Amino acid sequence: MEVLQNIVNALVLGSSYVMIAVGLTLVYGILKILHIAHAGIYAFGALFAVYLCELGLPLVFAIVLSLIFSSLLGAFIYKGFYKHVLDRGRIVPLVMSVGLFATLEDLYRLIWGPYKRPFDAYIGLPDVMSPTLYLSSKGVLMLIVTAVVIVLLYLLLMRTKLGKSLRACSNDLSLAGAFGINTDRSVTFAFLIGSSLAALGGILVGLYDNTVYPTMGSVPSYKAFVVVVLGGFGSIKGAVLASYILALVETFVVYYFGFLLPRDAIAFLTMILLLMFKPEGLFGKVRR
Repeated sequence: MEVLQNIVNALVLGSSYVMIAVGLTLVYGILKILHIAHAGIYAFGALFAVYLCELGLPLVFAIVLSLIFSSLLGAFIYKGFYKHVLDRGRIVPLVMSVGLFATLEDLYRLIWGPYKRPFDAYIGLPDVMSPTLYLSSKGVLMLIVTAVVIVLLYLLLMRTKLGKSLRACSNDLSLAGAFGINTDRSVTFAFLIGSSLAALGGILVGLYDNTVYPTMGSVPSYKAFVVVVLGGFGSIKGAVLASYILALVETFVVYYFGFLLPRDAIAFLTMILLLMFKPEGLFGKVRR
């Protein structure tokens, strides 16, 4: 029953992709820019939570405070940087985002040091064990939190006034503003929500791996990009489904073919093949 174990492993891996990819998709859906610095917030969330735990705060309070500060960091990046260059095309914000990401990583090294730090916290959930399956308590936590986040995000986008304004801005930012929607406020909320999700993803991965470090956002930054492409640029539903599809592909290719290709290379090969035959992504629409 190794197939079942691989499916569970893929679900946990896909859940880690969901957190950072959904926030990135939320920002891209409105501004149509690739927010690479999003991965820096992913790392900040984990590093700051560990720092607060080392100060003696309970894990729950450390996570809540980390999410708050991470969301504020995301809003600051929008207000302080992106907002001033949005009228200069997509290349300028992209280059700025890469620079911000590199700057954040260096700041983390200066503040918390360049070395890996343990994040060994008591979760309070049981491990799931059977003769054919094992799922650690931290894996259980990741699956539960991801499921709750997906449901809450759906309710936010589909059942609230804020969600309607975010969807309107995603369809056409200028037209939404012409109809009286405060687009600047909507974009700010998109950064607040997306940044908190990225930070939560970093915290969950840090707990799962029992390790956090300043450059932990480097791999997720381009994995999230792959997910955004696979899911259809700007599609939240597509980002969620693509996260799990990518995780399943990576897990089973490695299982059946070994490490013929690195796991990350598999992700990019999948993206290249999709762009060749379905450039709008699995669940997106062609934007002309």
